Amino acid sequence: MSCKNMYDEVDKMPENNRPAIPKRIASAVINSLKGGVVPRIGLPYITVGRETEIDALLHDVDIIEDGGASFRFIVGKYGSGKSFLLQTIRAHVMDRGFVVVDADLSPERRLQGTKGQGLATYKELIRNMSTKTRPDGGALTLILDRWISSVQTETAAATGLAADSPEFADAVERRIFEVISALNEMVHGFDFAKLLTVYYRSYASGDDESKAKVVKWFRGEYTTKTEAKNELGVNIIITDDDWYEYIKLFAAFLRRAGYGGLLVLIDELVNIYKIPNAITRQYNYEKILTMYNDTLQGKAKHLGIIMGGTPQCIEDTRRGVYSYEALRSRLAEGRFGREGVKDMLAPVIHLAPLTNEEMLVLTEKLADIHAGLFGYQRVITQEDLVSFIRLEFSRIGSGSHITPREVIRDFIELLDIVYQNPQINISEFIMSEDMPSSVSQESTGDEFAEFEI
Repeated sequence: MSCKNMYDEVDKMPENNRPAIPKRIASAVINSLKGGVVPRIGLPYITVGRETEIDALLHDVDIIEDGGASFRFIVGKYGSGKSFLLQTIRAHVMDRGFVVVDADLSPERRLQGTKGQGLATYKELIRNMSTKTRPDGGALTLILDRWISSVQTETAAATGLAADSPEFADAVERRIFEVISALNEMVHGFDFAKLLTVYYRSYASGDDESKAKVVKWFRGEYTTKTEAKNELGVNIIITDDDWYEYIKLFAAFLRRAGYGGLLVLIDELVNIYKIPNAITRQYNYEKILTMYNDTLQGKAKHLGIIMGGTPQCIEDTRRGVYSYEALRSRLAEGRFGREGVKDMLAPVIHLAPLTNEEMLVLTEKLADIHAGLFGYQRVITQEDLVSFIRLEFSRIGSGSHITPREVIRDFIELLDIVYQNPQINISEFIMSEDMPSSVSQESTGDEFAEFEI
């Protein structure tokens, strides 16, 4: 499915016939963008551009659904649209029946650590586990219950047995074992399958306490093996070293539970780049290499991984991903890579800036959303929008430093001011000499953000 079809329900409608955006969604969109963050809802109303990038990622989704795996890096400057692209893909794959887990790395959340940082990332991923019916995270229990319920329904339809008969319970358990037996051959698969069995039996007997303990284990919240052994009968817990193995197990299980696959989104890769200890950085890059090799060599199935980072945190050969030679040799562009020519089949996707025309379309959409949110007739004209875009891109240094985040923030600020001061002549206000004209320190300072003497 191409990205041109992703938002047909919104985009194909004549502008004056499009349904009004619910104020709850409009408020989330405007407030998030003004605060410099990506909204988790309402993306179809504001998506412009990125057709080639989205098409490439949707091709990966097809591969994952067919039993393959994929790994991509999304690379762009702060505010260039990395997180927006990740959230767009997130919303789309959930509509296709996938489960999505996402996490932002931080000093406390890494891919590998000696003080629980890797496990903290796993916990965040599982906490944010989302489906179409539970898009805001916390979907683990829902997924497990839905799986058991679907198995019971299928068993009833196939056997005709009464739900309260002993034969029915035996038939359901046999079907449960058929699903989880395939996990036994994977690393830690036996214990994973055993816990799924415990969950099913607790579900069938109405033992909510035991169900909660299994969910606690899947969330990585047991701190000692003794505690897990006493409460669940398994002599293993999820740790910093092996949490990724359980992500692969979840991907295999979710497919057998009726979902399209598992998509893992990890943003803010720059937090690995900022780790001061070189050995710790290398351990984290080694974990990335493991994930990369697993997906490309077929060791992982029904699993997609997308990581977002800045050009510096990827390409810096001293501290970035490319400082780990095994990754640099796999990810760096070949001889034929050059500016202006995109290879969307490469593992690293570099985000090009949105064009002036795309930014114009985006500001027009935002003006309509703002007017609907505050209940006024839109007064800013097409000519005003053109003047605003021209002003933004005429700043000193805008050609290489200005980002969509800054333009959007400025535009929403303009809409707020005009709404609160209706006497303002918009055209004159936009072109007045009092308008700020310098690119923010966030952009101009990016290339020197980690400069050391």
